[in-house]
Amino acid sequence: MRYAVIGTGGIGAYYGARLAAAGHDVEFLFRSDHDHVKEHGLLIESCKGDIFLPEVKAFRSSCDMQTADVILVCTKTTSNDALPDILRPIMGPESLIIMIQNGLGMEEKLAEALPGASIAGSTAFICSSRKAPGHISHTAYGELTVAPLSEGCEDRLEAAREDMEAAGVPCHMMDSVPLMRWKKLVWNIPYNGLSVVRDLKTDALTMEPENRALVIAMMEEVIGAAAACGVVIDHSFVDSMVAMTKRMYPYHPSMYLDWKAGRKMEVDTMYGAPIAAAAAHGFDMKLAREVMEDLLKMS
Repeated sequence: MRYAVIGTGGIGAYYGARLAAAGHDVEFLFRSDHDHVKEHGLLIESCKGDIFLPEVKAFRSSCDMQTADVILVCTKTTSNDALPDILRPIMGPESLIIMIQNGLGMEEKLAEALPGASIAGSTAFICSSRKAPGHISHTAYGELTVAPLSEGCEDRLEAAREDMEAAGVPCHMMDSVPLMRWKKLVWNIPYNGLSVVRDLKTDALTMEPENRALVIAMMEEVIGAAAACGVVIDHSFVDSMVAMTKRMYPYHPSMYLDWKAGRKMEVDTMYGAPIAAAAAHGFDMKLAREVMEDLLKMS
């Protein structure tokens, strides 16, 4: 299958490069680094094995790209308003859009903007970031979870999942986008926001007792909010997320990197959307609201 990667940062470059190294036809859309990558190639420095692509199908505009069988949307959700116009030139009647993003409600909004499009959601559990132009540093994990939103896209999503697995990317299928999204929010809401508000890495948030207590309370709050919205997550998931984070190499989550770089943070989709969804079902995410208010002040 032909793949298109929309947003060639730490996430898109990593997964696209894995697919390209496995022999797939992959085109990459760049917001920056285009000229550097065209001249010098794309380097993925990875704990799973380095990849260097000396020749990259790199583009500045989707209008110059071919129709893709699978489109991997790896941009930050802060630019999602522009997605329909970016995607239309590379969409065919059988194209599948997979949104590898953080937050809640993105797939449904895109479906409204692109009636009839085949859309799936995906969450990435990965520590990967841009180190320099055309140079990505991948330090831990790399698993993807995918789930179909549109009816009838399951077979194409399964084919893409198999391609990812064959390319060395563990990829798991779920049958519910909301469940997949809320489970990722159990980790994202405490760790992303608190890393900014308290100016700390994941290890300090996990190991220091006061911070850990707040992280756990926020995780439990997310599970309560999900339940109010009809999504059931077992409370044992909190223990597994905390234990997993303890094993991580200490790092700053994506929202912290955006804050330090002066970029817009993904507050709307990662906080505003789940808080509003929970409120609509009578559940107040008080702790998440307090963190969101601090984030908005720091924006």
